[in-house]
Amino acid sequence: MPGWIRAYVRFVEGFNRRLGKVAMYLLYVIMAIMLFSSLTKILHIPALWTLEMAQFTLVAYYMLGAPWTLQGDTNVRMDLLYSRWSPKGQAWWDAFTVFALMFYLGIMVYSAFDSTVYAFEYNERNPTAWRPYLWPIKTIITFGFALLFLQATVLLIRDIATIRGEEI
Repeated sequence: MPGWIRAYVRFVEGFNRRLGKVAMYLLYVIMAIMLFSSLTKILHIPALWTLEMAQFTLVAYYMLGAPWTLQGDTNVRMDLLYSRWSPKGQAWWDAFTVFALMFYLGIMVYSAFDSTVYAFEYNERNPTAWRPYLWPIKTIITFGFALLFLQATVLLIRDIATIRGEEI
């Protein structure tokens, strides 16, 4: 593989790995928010923002950690025949199926971007008592889908390298 492709693979995987390692600590943020929520309810002064903030943090945790999960091949897979195939056979199948993933992610990036632009243009807010702006979480969702798409391209490159008998 050409050097620029290797550099692209290293950059995308390095970025997704570092971001995933940061994103995993968002679970502690969710726990702190929920603990604060419980304490305020016990004291009979419930905070309006805690449930939505925990939900938004969970979305950020999921969307920013998903590319690292895809990179590490730790996603759930139905494995009836796959494990019996040779590495080259697995690479052929993965190269075929990654196109379906890339098509899906392309639609999701486009839709998420469109929704994010709308949220910015109209200062979209959640119709709840707290009424938070939605552009921050929609930006994170768009960014997460874009990173997933980039990671899918890296998977395709790795599969092509395996089929060709090369290392990346």
